[in-house]
Amino acid sequence: MEPRTLATDRLVLRTVGPQDTEAVHAACQDPDIQRWTTIPSPYLPEHARGFTERLVPDGWANESMFTFGLFLPSGELVGMLGVTMISPGVGEIGFWGVKEHRGHGYVTEAASAVARWAFTHRAIDRLEWRAEVGNTASRTVAERVGFTMEGTLRAAIINNATRRDCWIASLLPPDLTLPTTLPYLPSHPHPA
Repeated sequence: MEPRTLATDRLVLRTVGPQDTEAVHAACQDPDIQRWTTIPSPYLPEHARGFTERLVPDGWANESMFTFGLFLPSGELVGMLGVTMISPGVGEIGFWGVKEHRGHGYVTEAASAVARWAFTHRAIDRLEWRAEVGNTASRTVAERVGFTMEGTLRAAIINNATRRDCWIASLLPPDLTLPTTLPYLPSHPHPA
């Protein structure tokens, strides 16, 4: 599949390539990104090159991972967001924001746009979000997008060679008033 470019009110969401390697490397020097995500630590230039030149294009090509760089119209990188396919019709969203651009709602804006795209263009019926327990910034983004918190999974994330508990939440097309590809029969009625 060819990478897609999406636009929001304030952002251009596009795939990243070799021209973005330096910006990705610089952003990933942030101790918070290294602490709360599963990127390598220390994050070296070769990690950024492998991400922008192989991992991202391969994910689009084999439709296993759809990665978007979040850019201001000026071209400045403000974050990264990806949807990884974990089973047919189910994707997992992950994201990080560049330290200098946090607190402006960019990641929330991008996550909302990519969720709509995933539901309408990728036949995804369930989008999951997971983050290590304690990553309140990521949880805040997920909640603002409309994800429903489902609980805590014990020892479900490996970060820095340690198993850690994680929160899990889901977003379904009807949460955004979009149709599903398969009917959904909840175990109990949801309030209107």
